[in-house]
Amino acid sequence: MINSKLLSPSSIAVIGGSNQISKPGGKLLKNLIENHFAGSLYVVNPKETEVQGLTCYPDVKDLPEIDLAILAIPARFCPQTAKNLAKEKGTRAFIVISAGFSESGLEGKRLEQELVDVVNSVGGTLIGPNCIGIITAEHASVFTSPVPKLWNQGCDFISGSGATAVFIMESGIPKGLRFSSVWSVGNSAQTSVEDVLAYLDETFDPTTSPRVKLLYMETIANPDKLLHHCSSLIKKGCRIAGIKAGSSSAGTRAAQSHTGAMVSSDAAVEALFRKAGIVRCYGREELVTVGNVFLCKELKDRKMAIITHAGGPGVMLTDALEDGGLYIPEIKESQAKKDLRDKLFAGSSVENPIDFLATGTAEQLGAIIDACEKDFDVDGMAVIYGSSGLYPVREVFQLINKKMQVCNKPIYPILPSLLEVKEDVAYFLSEGNVNFPDEVLLGKALTKVMNTPAPSEEKIFLNGVDIPTIRRIVDNADPGFQPPGVIHELFKAAGIPAVKEIVVYSETEALEAARQIGFPLVMKVVGPIHKTDVGGVVLNVRNEVSVTKEFQHLMKIHEAKAVLVGQMAFGTELFVGAKYEPRFGHVILCGLGGIYVEVMKDVTSGLAPLTMDEAMSMIQNLKSYKILEGYRGKRGVNIRYFAEIIVRLSSLLRFATEIKEMDINPLLGDGSRIFAVDARIRIEKP
Repeated sequence: MINSKLLSPSSIAVIGGSNQISKPGGKLLKNLIENHFAGSLYVVNPKETEVQGLTCYPDVKDLPEIDLAILAIPARFCPQTAKNLAKEKGTRAFIVISAGFSESGLEGKRLEQELVDVVNSVGGTLIGPNCIGIITAEHASVFTSPVPKLWNQGCDFISGSGATAVFIMESGIPKGLRFSSVWSVGNSAQTSVEDVLAYLDETFDPTTSPRVKLLYMETIANPDKLLHHCSSLIKKGCRIAGIKAGSSSAGTRAAQSHTGAMVSSDAAVEALFRKAGIVRCYGREELVTVGNVFLCKELKDRKMAIITHAGGPGVMLTDALEDGGLYIPEIKESQAKKDLRDKLFAGSSVENPIDFLATGTAEQLGAIIDACEKDFDVDGMAVIYGSSGLYPVREVFQLINKKMQVCNKPIYPILPSLLEVKEDVAYFLSEGNVNFPDEVLLGKALTKVMNTPAPSEEKIFLNGVDIPTIRRIVDNADPGFQPPGVIHELFKAAGIPAVKEIVVYSETEALEAARQIGFPLVMKVVGPIHKTDVGGVVLNVRNEVSVTKEFQHLMKIHEAKAVLVGQMAFGTELFVGAKYEPRFGHVILCGLGGIYVEVMKDVTSGLAPLTMDEAMSMIQNLKSYKILEGYRGKRGVNIRYFAEIIVRLSSLLRFATEIKEMDINPLLGDGSRIFAVDARIRIEKP
């Protein structure tokens, strides 16, 4: 539990403080002093009597009562030191920057648990160990540089890695990224990224709390907690972006299941971020750029104006925006367009991008921005202005600064001349603005923000889903891959449509099944996992002679146990799969079916349980979406019905966590009809 003693301590003791600022304890103390910690500051170091102008105590037993203790001593001394402080000095907040804990092996893990037990025993807060510290409005308890000047409406930045936190700050500060707080949680022995988010959510004040959160994580210990609090913060008006590093491959499961091959822990993270509404980033520069997009006014829709005095960057930004689904609409002929053209030099272009040439003036740029704000059908503006070497740029930067404050539509400044006019860029940033020196990074970040869906609703679709029957079927099922009969029962209970199928063990039964279902038929071997690979699927069986012949053929296949006789369905092949990921739950995939899922791997993921909006978003984000809509006279698929089947599947899985893998490949969709044709379900039980 994060407490006030951590955030607003009246006293801080640095255990292991030093006169040597090349050591963590020394540099951390220096940062506290230089950033004007207003409370009482103490130092403990048995080898010193005075440290950086402060009286130094030889032992923690000599200290008065302490709110916050920062430990920069060897790991083996930390548990006992924390115990002395907690029991004798009333200390209730600890930052342990020391390394040598769980990251170093079993002995370190034991020391870390001992440290956690001490802090928990007094209801205290522990940050770390193995971290750089934290920066709040009250104190800069970090041993690194830079220490950013905090701004109340900057971003709360939470990182699982201290070094990465430093690199992100170094990247962001020169671009105007501002911080409200910085949290480095290190090993997260007690307090994790999720815990910090929970605190920010539970204490959120709509009038004063920062609205931007940036995350760097190497592990997600509690996906449900992350999902709940990120969704809650975003619904309160916050915007969140994050990096999750350290994805793993699931290729070794390829022989078991199409879904098993494609669902990795990374796919689970992707699904979790989409469900929570978190903009997922993959690198430091991308995270910083998205953070700066968040600090600008919000882009309400997808039509962008590009204003430039340099053609090339305008073209590259156009490509980046349109590749991501934003629009650069042509400026339609109107009196406003004619009036603007008359104000610009000959040779300027008033199309879109709007190019007012290298000789363009601040006054002309102001006229363009005003026209985009008041007259042109656009939702936001990107202004590219670098030094041409012909004129001073300060007047232009002053104008952009003013327009960013007064315009209702967002303006994204792209000021690439970081060396030629670095003092002018510094002025622009000092006014509280951000800068996007690379137009393509801005274009990709902006489209990523616009393409991230809002958090999903926390509800489960239950209409026509028979939960008691699903539980009965799963409870009675044997572990392993399930026979067709069990699969059909589960689908019926969940309201998932399936073709008529009968499993037969003799030629006589095969002929009887054919008469019940009607021709044409499909016949499949029962037993081998990958039927197609062993020639175990026969299509378009049209008479009884062929039924007898194909039954004999299929039963000769290695591991054949029976033959499935089924209704022959036609249409576009679709795919839905699911895999259970520990801690995350079921990750659900959808896409085109048949061989396309293996060759194209055009799939999107979601985290069960899904809403209709989530399922529709998954389908619409497929590269093959146009095929599903129908093309060149070929009838498409009922997309909303496809989405409902995905949602019903997710509800089934929510109440059957014993199902570890499932493939429906293919479903066949033809107009309003969709049928599950071939399915595979694997159940594991404790």
